[in-house]
Amino acid sequence: MNLEKILSISGKPGLYELKVQMRSGFIAESLIDGKKITVVMKTNVSLLSEISMYTLSEEKPLSEVMRNIAIKEDNGPAISHKEDNHKLMAYFKEILPDYDEERVYASDIKKVLNWYNLLQVKGLVSKEAAVVTPTESVQEEIVEEVTIPAKKAKAIKE
Repeated sequence: MNLEKILSISGKPGLYELKVQMRSGFIAESLIDGKKITVVMKTNVSLLSEISMYTLSEEKPLSEVMRNIAIKEDNGPAISHKEDNHKLMAYFKEILPDYDEERVYASDIKKVLNWYNLLQVKGLVSKEAAVVTPTESVQEEIVEEVTIPAKKAKAIKE
């Protein structure tokens, strides 16, 4: 499951896929209705690949949590995020048994389950382990160090 280009935009419902980056912001496409929107840099945006859930021992990446849901549901839909809080917490305890109940709120669980179901409908969830491959927007540039012989360096300085 690759969440590298999936975004949550503050004040906007649902999830978005990053399409094009510009100087002043970017263009994102809604996973709900496919509409494209322009987002300025001042907007609060979260990459799903950067979100983690608190556990008693460490923080678990959201991709791992969603993978656990996909394994439990055999890549099918999870329970609705509209269920009552006790049922949601019991369900989440099955997914992530050591989640920190003091720092993970029912609203967080609702959001994760809503996001999972949105991604599942689009076929973007998988119970397979994520394979990290560089993409056009995430590739790192490799810069080679160039050495100049001492005689040429002296000539350049003068």
